[in-house]
Amino acid sequence: MMPFTLGIDFGTSNSAAGIGVNGTPWLAELEPGEKTLPTAVFFEVSPNRMRIGRSATRGLIHGDEGRFLRALKSLLGTPLLHEERRLGGERLTFVTIIARFLAEVKKRAEDQTRMEFTHALSGRPVRFHSADEARNAKAEEDLRLCYQEAGFKDVQFMYEPEAALRSAAPRAGLGLVVDIGGGTSDFTAFVQEDGADPQILASHGVRLGGTDFDRQISIDHVMPLLGRGSQIRNAMGGGSMPAPNRLFNDLATWQMIPFLYTRETLRMAQDLERHAEEPEKLSRLVSVLEEEIGHDLAFAVEAGKIAANTPGSDARVDLRLIERGLSTALGATDMARSLNPSMDTIRDAASETLRLAGVKSQDVTRLVMVGGSSLLGSVEENLRVLCPNATVENDNALTAVADGLALAADAAFQ
Repeated sequence: MMPFTLGIDFGTSNSAAGIGVNGTPWLAELEPGEKTLPTAVFFEVSPNRMRIGRSATRGLIHGDEGRFLRALKSLLGTPLLHEERRLGGERLTFVTIIARFLAEVKKRAEDQTRMEFTHALSGRPVRFHSADEARNAKAEEDLRLCYQEAGFKDVQFMYEPEAALRSAAPRAGLGLVVDIGGGTSDFTAFVQEDGADPQILASHGVRLGGTDFDRQISIDHVMPLLGRGSQIRNAMGGGSMPAPNRLFNDLATWQMIPFLYTRETLRMAQDLERHAEEPEKLSRLVSVLEEEIGHDLAFAVEAGKIAANTPGSDARVDLRLIERGLSTALGATDMARSLNPSMDTIRDAASETLRLAGVKSQDVTRLVMVGGSSLLGSVEENLRVLCPNATVENDNALTAVADGLALAADAAFQ
């Protein structure tokens, strides 16, 4: 008897799971009325429990006592994944935290289908880490360990853009899947003839995604209001030097925020405030650390990014959670300027995929856009420049990977 296999798209920002039913993808409602689940956890203090998804986000927004974590996938392949942290009254590694998240996804899918999923077909980026083969191998090994701890007997992996291609509309032509996720950007070049399945020509990827876009916007437009770039007077003599960038860079990075809530980091920020030439800015940094609102700040940046994704918009990042009336402008032009280096990297990676496939960019007729961050205007503009004769397809951007994994799940362990 073939095992029941669940297709799982475990993403940096969002996750989904499903199976194929009569050749059609069926995704579980991992929350009522929702087929995607934020990849977020919240360790509540009283009672001690781990909440996931939108419930975790509500815990953060409502100010419940506890610890919020997001972008856990970015820790795969790094030593941090195996470090123990005290959360929810336990000492846990991030392997166990991810495993508990996946176990809850498994349970919710089983509750809806009345099936026991002993096996998983999981998506994975083409490259977890851009230029480190050892870390790439370690990241897949880590993810396999998470699935096993979650209760799956076995797991197979499929490149995420190749999974997305499984659910793309069957149209003849030379195409490129552009999958811009929360932590990685992946590309698959393919060709499809009328009435035939698509033929994969090459896949490639880089460690760059939507959370990196958020980070750069925060560094450029928000962190200067908290003291980044401000001069700090030398406590032992004359002169001054800029505040250390690392503190601000970590505060702008989703997965690093929880590690800043230590007595040592708070004392450092307070010392910077005492010696700052602009103490009002460093005072905001101290408030963010004291009140542990780094993730709230990151959500505000993300909301500003979404609002600014309209040409000619006059969006702002609302920072009233730090100080009444505080905000910073983030128009489409401002955002494009911050994201230009990232867009160059994405365009170069797409071009490299086509080179590996042995095709010319002007011959591409289909651009299949996948992932929430692929909907950014800057992404589409850069890919249109690279592939000027292609038609953009983005109707199924948010669930294409999960749909493809669901369709492929049944045959994964044949």
